[in-house]
Amino acid sequence: MSKLSIKAPVGNFSRGFFTPFRSFRLVKQHPRLALYMVIPFLINLLVFSGVVYLGLDVFGNLVVGQLPSGDAWYWAVLYWLLWGVAFVVTAVLVFFTFTVVGNLIASPFNDLLSERTEEILRDRLNSEPFVLKQFLSDAWQTLLLEAKKMLVFVVVMLAILPLNLVPLAGNSLYTICAISLTLFFLCIEYLSFTMVRQRQYFKEQYQFIISHKLLMLGFGLGVMAILAIPFLQLLCIPLAVIGATRLWCEEEGLAKPSLASEQAVPE
Repeated sequence: MSKLSIKAPVGNFSRGFFTPFRSFRLVKQHPRLALYMVIPFLINLLVFSGVVYLGLDVFGNLVVGQLPSGDAWYWAVLYWLLWGVAFVVTAVLVFFTFTVVGNLIASPFNDLLSERTEEILRDRLNSEPFVLKQFLSDAWQTLLLEAKKMLVFVVVMLAILPLNLVPLAGNSLYTICAISLTLFFLCIEYLSFTMVRQRQYFKEQYQFIISHKLLMLGFGLGVMAILAIPFLQLLCIPLAVIGATRLWCEEEGLAKPSLASEQAVPE
């Protein structure tokens, strides 16, 4: 465990929460990282646009557009109520699309972003030339690994849906389980880019999260907070990748002292 965790066990939650936001500072200090954020950003923008279209435009045409109309007040209430449902459904779709589809498609570029972030944090620049064939091979392996994780996440989320049928406490129980699972998945998702390079897989990732509970809980909630902020959510994935890589390097004592000692607050 790093000195940061030993000296400030209670502050770990705050440090974890603000770490995704601190990624802005690291990119500002090392502008070349922004180059590795361009493609994930464009992918997120495309996914976001598609989901918003499906959630609002299609909903409006297929549901709201087919409603009978009238001058009575209850027709207006029903109309705006349905549009409220559309916005909620769209928000849920955006969240799960970003955490599942967006991460899957952008995973090869996220892996590259994590690698460059680690090089900066450890002050060890990779002098090996870029080889397209090697990149494509690594990208394929990363895609397969991501697909397996996403499949597990979706299956487990579907498996806990019947909890809603439990009388009285079912909905609350499902909500707690769904949020807990999502937070755990976010931590696993973004930590894996740097930990897999160290040949540390699910077992090691799970142990890291459990041994840094407050830190990783804060990180997961920080990522969810970014996902809830309009337009900033488009940068959520690269910010989370940089942040998770930074946390791992700090906790392993690999980050440069000047970076590891920064205050865990946003600028």
